[in-house]
Amino acid sequence: MSRNKPARIGLSARIFHPEPDAQGIRSKTLQVLEQSVAQWVTQREVLLLMVPSVVQDGILMRSNIRLRDYAEHLDGLILQGGADVSPRAYGEEPLREEWAGDAVRDTYEMELLHEFLEAGKPVFGICRGMQLINVALGGTLWQDIPTQMPEAAAHQTGDYDRHVHELRFAEGGLLARLFAGRAGGGAVSIHHQAVRVLGRELEVDAVSATDGLIEAIRGKGRNFLYGVQWHPEFHRPGDEAVLDCTPLLDEFLAAARKRRW
Repeated sequence: MSRNKPARIGLSARIFHPEPDAQGIRSKTLQVLEQSVAQWVTQREVLLLMVPSVVQDGILMRSNIRLRDYAEHLDGLILQGGADVSPRAYGEEPLREEWAGDAVRDTYEMELLHEFLEAGKPVFGICRGMQLINVALGGTLWQDIPTQMPEAAAHQTGDYDRHVHELRFAEGGLLARLFAGRAGGGAVSIHHQAVRVLGRELEVDAVSATDGLIEAIRGKGRNFLYGVQWHPEFHRPGDEAVLDCTPLLDEFLAAARKRRW
């Protein structure tokens, strides 16, 4: 395949489950993508496809298309943000009911992740996506930063996509190479969970400058596997307080184009 053609990138779905006693669209299961993520990725020559979850016991009979087929035919995968990862996915019970997460989405995204890894295709995780990568590779999470790490800085506030904190790059890491001459930068932070124990074959690429919480991870293998705890898609053009992560996107897309068969 010509390298001049757009990269074909899969995006995991955000899942909204039917609301109790709801009518109309809210009574249905919704699979969506967040517009800001799509816009961030498609600033480059990319065909972006949201990969739907496959419900085994749905009303309609599905075809024989599997998540493995998406991994075979697409060039890379982005795991987008959203609901908490269920603590049961890493062997814990939720400390509070509201931290129970979404086990349905966990199962779907972990299968999707492993299929892309098995196919040797690059994977990039954003916020929940980074946490999912860590858990899928045997790591654990802090279920709630404020209660389990009260000394930590605020990583989630009412400011939402305007809440910024500073990162510190790991020496010799990918961010340190992409942003040579800089020790770190600002990031938009919207999370109350965080990486606690690092998963297998992962290493830290950035931490929070104020409390040392893990903010970026990368795989040790040959294939591109990377996750950021912040939201690069919320960077506003010209905002010097926030790190412009376009070079990181370019690195992921370059890896995707190399994996074309």
